Amino acid sequence: MPRNKYDTIYQDLKRKIETDEFAYQELLPSENLLIQTYDCSRNTVRRAIGRLVTDGYVQTMQGKGVRNIYRPAAQTAFAIGEIESFRESARRNGQTAATKVLLFMEIQASASLAEKTGFAPGTQLYYIQRLHYLDDMPLIINHNYFLKECTPGLTREIAEASIYDYLENTLHMTIVNSRRIMTVEKITEIDEKYLDLNAEDYNCMAVVSSYTYNSDGIMFEFTQSRHRPDYFRFQENAVRRPVS
Repeated sequence: MPRNKYDTIYQDLKRKIETDEFAYQELLPSENLLIQTYDCSRNTVRRAIGRLVTDGYVQTMQGKGVRNIYRPAAQTAFAIGEIESFRESARRNGQTAATKVLLFMEIQASASLAEKTGFAPGTQLYYIQRLHYLDDMPLIINHNYFLKECTPGLTREIAEASIYDYLENTLHMTIVNSRRIMTVEKITEIDEKYLDLNAEDYNCMAVVSSYTYNSDGIMFEFTQSRHRPDYFRFQENAVRRPVS
């Protein structure tokens, strides 16, 4: 089954749900009508619907159809279960994104950095410190570490645009999965300086540490994203599995 066909259907249905073309609690068109509309197989439609279910957009009801259960987030919401770039997240939330590179350098992983990031000591890395804006408000500081041998040619200009766009469309890397750890940590001087935070009002940050792998099973990126606690929330669609 061509992946692009299933993706096209998924993206089109998702757009129609997000723009209220399919209203909240409304049933989507029947499976047969979707097959006719998109000129595709039943399996392709079911795969697209299955992804909408996983992402929390719809719920299937036996004998009734597929119901829209999507409710837009009041705040910008980052998805835990998907790997998406900052610009992709902003686009999904209908916001304008901008990125400023604060620091770009090549480093060698020390023993302490290796323990923190998971890269081997002595590994050659790009270290990039970036400030992300949404609608002109500075909201995230990213500390990115990229394995140099997997990301040759990375530059400050690329980092200010989209690193993932460069990796996927120029280097033709396939990004497969990311292990994420969420913590609450004390605010740092860098956080306070660039995110316009008052340490007396906010003494902690929401922190997401990501270990990201490519299709060769190589961890090519470690990133620590530090978020303003008053603005962001993280969401995932949880599914209860039958208990055997």
